[in-house]
Amino acid sequence: MADKTSNAGGGAGAHSVSIRDLSKYYGHHAAVDNVSLTVGQGEFLTLLGPSGSGKTTILMSIAGFVQPSGGDIMIDDRVITHLPPDKRNFGMVFQGYALFPHLTVADNVGFPLRVRDVAKDKAREKVTRALDLVQMGKFADRMPSQLSGGQQQRVALARAIVFEPDLLLLDEPLSALDKKLRADLQWELKSLHKSLGATFIYVTHDQEEALSMSDQVAILRDGRIEQKGTPTELYQKPATRFVADFLGKSNFLAGTVERTAGDDMAYAVDGQRFVQSRPERALSEGDSIVVSLRPEKIEVRGDEPEMPNRVQGRIEAFNFNGSSFELHVKTDTLGSLSVTTPTWRCAVTPEIGGTVWLGWDPDASTVVEDR
Repeated sequence: MADKTSNAGGGAGAHSVSIRDLSKYYGHHAAVDNVSLTVGQGEFLTLLGPSGSGKTTILMSIAGFVQPSGGDIMIDDRVITHLPPDKRNFGMVFQGYALFPHLTVADNVGFPLRVRDVAKDKAREKVTRALDLVQMGKFADRMPSQLSGGQQQRVALARAIVFEPDLLLLDEPLSALDKKLRADLQWELKSLHKSLGATFIYVTHDQEEALSMSDQVAILRDGRIEQKGTPTELYQKPATRFVADFLGKSNFLAGTVERTAGDDMAYAVDGQRFVQSRPERALSEGDSIVVSLRPEKIEVRGDEPEMPNRVQGRIEAFNFNGSSFELHVKTDTLGSLSVTTPTWRCAVTPEIGGTVWLGWDPDASTVVEDR
């Protein structure tokens, strides 16, 4: 289930998507390597990963623009792997707006209806509704050249939903916009998803975008799914070092298990003992482990804290980010640690060379696979 309020149950026209053992080879290179995943009716799934991870190839395979080398794509229980793109009834939104410069906003949005021979009166109603959904109704008579980038992207969204597609596919639609406008449109996309009740599959390399909008996120690496789950699950409990490092910032502590009995386990780093909530996977004394510790889960103190995990260090560098301080603290045991602390509750006044104590609870960190 989603970890945010959503319409993940799906509207009446929502469809599920299943990918089974999907592969795409270019020569001997596997752009997508035996990927399987399911998107529930009305869910918002984001495919997230670095460049070359396979996310766009998967999206284009679903759209029908890329023919897979193997595997199947299904809508509900219907196999569509070899169905032409124009027979799939999917809406598509690209990074480039791809609006017709010689057509008005209304005519751009109505174009998919015209090629489907929808009656003019019915088409006019659908265009008006789609433009209202993206807050562009008053711009219906303008030309694309008279619109800002954000307005053009809204028009592209309206055009993609006007014919009530079975599925909406979005390929980095916000990446060309500035940071503030991107954030505004993220809220609007979430609202649009809730209003439509449709199934969305979204591609991005922006971690904040994926975390803020999605019901489910699939993190890709070298053509394979590294981990899939809700944004909260992936951020709080990353399975691998790659996921923890790619999805936000993290400190990595490499140690050796000393004790596994009880609710907590103990591990040592360079002779100093730390306590960690026991992971789900079995560990034995003497095992090497890697622990992921998010910067915002570390407390900064002037005096030694009464916490199970604590280490002293000196501030190497710091940034003031308005609502928070970002510190780099050099420790003898753990090397340099990145720490983020709210400005209003920072217990010390940061200064280069200043001595501080760092502390964290056993459940603040997560044991990850070292890959």
